[in-house]
Amino acid sequence: MKDQEALTPRQRAILDFIRDRIESRGYGPTVREIGLQFEIRSPNGVMCHLKALEKKKLIQREGYSARAIQVMDYRPGTELPLLGAVAAGSPIQAPAMDERINFNDMFGGPDHFALKVRGQSMIEDHIDDGDFVVIKKQETARQDERVVAMIDNEVTLKKYHRERGRIWLQPCNGAMQPIEIKPESDAHILGVLVGVLRKC
Repeated sequence: MKDQEALTPRQRAILDFIRDRIESRGYGPTVREIGLQFEIRSPNGVMCHLKALEKKKLIQREGYSARAIQVMDYRPGTELPLLGAVAAGSPIQAPAMDERINFNDMFGGPDHFALKVRGQSMIEDHIDDGDFVVIKKQETARQDERVVAMIDNEVTLKKYHRERGRIWLQPCNGAMQPIEIKPESDAHILGVLVGVLRKC
């Protein structure tokens, strides 16, 4: 980023310190904490650095508390250690792994959103009532992709199926009937499924 390249070493260090505090505890450091960390005796000295970072659009401040400092390019994510593989059939050896999975990279982004599932129309696809689905915004879908569609101002999660010029929204539940999209209906795709999250 061009503005970050123009930072002084002290400004870069303060920006990294602010980001570290936000990541470790959920909110930024106070002016006093920044002063102590960098041995800046005057609060005005700290404020000069903060104003410089704000002018370069690297932080945003809406007040004087630590919680009011936001790093502009910071996206909170969830990262967990990947310890290995586990068998769902016959047991396998599980050598130790030193990797991490960043769920923000997998599911994050400005074109992603989450929805909470209500109902069991996708139960045979292992998507149950109460699960959260992560959707990528787009207006088209491939055959049998799972999509969120809006039909006459109501949304539904189904499989997209096109056959002989006709479009169906197919549930994954043998007890339910597919929905045919009629040409006269007000229907469009909001996005496609990219992940399912379940809290056991």
